[in-house]
This record gives sequence, C-alpha cells and structure tokens, in this order.
Amino acid sequence: MATQEIEQYLNRGVLKLGQGDALSALVHFEKAVNAGGGTPECMSYLGYCIAKERGQTARGKILCREALDEDPGNPLHFLNLAKICLLCRDKDGALEALRQGAACGVNEELSALLEEVGSRKPPVFSFLHRDHLLNRYAGVVFSRLGLR
Repeated sequence: MATQEIEQYLNRGVLKLGQGDALSALVHFEKAVNAGGGTPECMSYLGYCIAKERGQTARGKILCREALDEDPGNPLHFLNLAKICLLCRDKDGALEALRQGAACGVNEELSALLEEVGSRKPPVFSFLHRDHLLNRYAGVVFSRLGLR
C-alpha cells in the first residue's frame, strides 16, 4: 500500500484517540501496521490502544518498548508507556516513564500527566509528619469517603 494511505490510517487513529474513541483508533492503527506501516509512532499508539481496549497490558508495553528501541528520543512513546502503566496501576513505572520522556523533549500532555500523577495531596494533619500513623489512616478513610 502507499505510504499516503498508511499516513491516513495513522492520522485517523490519532484523531479518534484524541476524541476518546480508543476502539476506533485501534482499528485504524491495526490497519496501518498490517499495511506495512510499522513505524515507531504507530506501534506506540497501537500498544496503548491494545492495552486500553483489550486489556492486554503486557503486549501493549512490549509494543511501546519496541517503539522506544527504534526511536528513543520521542517523548510520545514514553507518554503511551506511562498511560499503559497507569492502566496496570503501576504508578512507579508510570512516573519513571514520564520523567524519562520529559528528559527527552517537551510534550504538553506528558507534562500535564506528570504533574497529575507526580503530585501528592497535603497531609490531613499538617502539624504531623506525612508518615505519621494518624495522617496515613485519616487520608485513607477520607479518600474512601470522597472527602479528599
């Protein structure tokens, strides 16, 4: 297939993903890869969509890491890897990927996600240390009640 057609699939997938329709984006990225357009960007997006829609987070991480091996300086791949880590509830892995991506270059979405994931709420009782037993359990209770 022509590279122009592959680019169209990729652009449509990115557009659908931006609109929040990961399932349609997944179809477009799969078509682009099957058409011979296994670019790092396409593989990275495909990995994220597979993890989000099919729940295959291990496969999604592998695709993102392959994209990073081919194009290590692109913060987009780190962003998609971090999103997959967050789907797995691996906050440490997500923070590591986001920090590495921020070191590679400027990406507004990456910076916003790093700010969101990396920031901690203030302790419930500010006069006690953050690790104090009362602060830890009060924070858990308030969070579960939706008061925090």
